[in-house]
Amino acid sequence: MSNQRIAVIGAGILGARITRELLGPRAFGRPQEVAITTVSRRPERLSVLRNSFGTEVKMLIDQNGQAQLDADVTTVIVARAAGEQFVVAHEQLLAGRDVVTTSDDPVEVQELLELGPLAESLGRTLVVGAAFAPGLSCLLASHASGLLDRVDEIHVARHGAAGPACAAQRLRALRGTATDWRDGAWVKRPGFSGRELCWFPDPIGARDCYRAALADPMLLVPAFAGVQRVTARLAATRRDRALAPFPVWLPAPAEGGIGAVRVELRGERAGQREWVVYAVLDRPAVAAAATAAVTGLWVATRTAAPGAMGLAGLGATQELLGELALRGVRAAVFEGSEGSEGSAGQENQQESDAEAQVLATKVDTSHQE
Repeated sequence: MSNQRIAVIGAGILGARITRELLGPRAFGRPQEVAITTVSRRPERLSVLRNSFGTEVKMLIDQNGQAQLDADVTTVIVARAAGEQFVVAHEQLLAGRDVVTTSDDPVEVQELLELGPLAESLGRTLVVGAAFAPGLSCLLASHASGLLDRVDEIHVARHGAAGPACAAQRLRALRGTATDWRDGAWVKRPGFSGRELCWFPDPIGARDCYRAALADPMLLVPAFAGVQRVTARLAATRRDRALAPFPVWLPAPAEGGIGAVRVELRGERAGQREWVVYAVLDRPAVAAAATAAVTGLWVATRTAAPGAMGLAGLGATQELLGELALRGVRAAVFEGSEGSEGSAGQENQQESDAEAQVLATKVDTSHQE
């Protein structure tokens, strides 16, 4: 029996998938020996999960926020809805545990990053935004930066949502205020502005993407010293834009369909302007759960630096991407010289060092404001 235990706080779509990912027999090339606890405020939800996981997972009901975790819990993965994670993370840090959060709410992400001094003073690690985007997007940016001598710009685009809570957060982001990093300062821009045509892996293809209140820039800027521009956009339709001022009457689906994240880096290599694009195609809930789970396993079984950081600043990019590839989350990388036409003959496609398979896709370098 393991002397370490990971607790997953939250048992919705994301939390249940994280628990399933943690139950794999191996992680990072060695047998998996970490015990798992799942915590939920809904007894009926735990009954459903108990039927799925049996006795492999300890189930704990969190009534009025009074759930008492076992003393052997060393790491906590917070999988509650965005906006509900700060209090849990703060409490668990004070309890002496490392914490992995999955929030993509920019206000909450900023609050979590501000817990950095507390985490450092306690000798604990707080990983912020370990999900699809942010999370996987940060890992892709970190890995892609190794192909450039200098990174000047990072542009993230995302399509899709994991489930009802994620879909609601997506709408709030599109209706909110975007925060871009530009020439050493934060710049506020309205949501649904800055329309840009971005190419995602097939079958998604080309989609119009708009500025939105997203957390990726807040996590990427600290990890890339000297970067001049960092932006993040969400794919949306004209119908989304037309209906933005009105209430949402139709409920979100139980789990979103196929999604994608695209990360473009621009900079220099060997004195020449270059661009690199990484893209991943997957169901957002699946990719987010895998990212959160492998991050939690890495933190639980390694000696991570104390403080608060995103995945790009954790210093484990190669290991995490390698484990994600084994779990089916793989990326495509495209390189080219700035100013190219983006045609198939001019693109130089290379398989990433960390992935075993490349998704077939075409990346267009044209941008539209």
